[in-house]
Amino acid sequence: MISNSQPSSPIIRQSKINHTSDILHPLARFVTEETVALMFGISETDIYRIDCMRHVVYVHGKGVSRFVSYADFPPIVGVASPTLPDLARWHKRWRKGWQSHHAPEFWTQFYQIQLQKSQRLEQLQAWGLLIRALKSGLSETALVELRQAYKLKK
Repeated sequence: MISNSQPSSPIIRQSKINHTSDILHPLARFVTEETVALMFGISETDIYRIDCMRHVVYVHGKGVSRFVSYADFPPIVGVASPTLPDLARWHKRWRKGWQSHHAPEFWTQFYQIQLQKSQRLEQLQAWGLLIRALKSGLSETALVELRQAYKLKK
């Protein structure tokens, strides 16, 4: 007899994130497959591997083979909160990489998606608190968009 029942436990898969250096970069805690997929406009299944090296992240995926700065990754909920040195690294990256004093547009898109995906009020509030902590690094238009997304979800 063939059973059509679904497994009750979640499917466990191997992470595509590899730490190749013995010394972990302080911003490595913010590197996720989901962020990389959004950053390069590909699906998570199209990512072959993400190598977290000492100073940069190497992303290899379908049509993508790039080195990325750790400072390109936005902070996330669920790991240690951003510190003042983290904020300094991001501001330095924005000034040098994008000649701006604000986070790139990608961060706004990322946070809008995270707010929309929030299932519980506590999760939504955690994202809201994180965004509030980053307020000085976000442009005024980004803040307006994120406030609207937060209110819509709430």
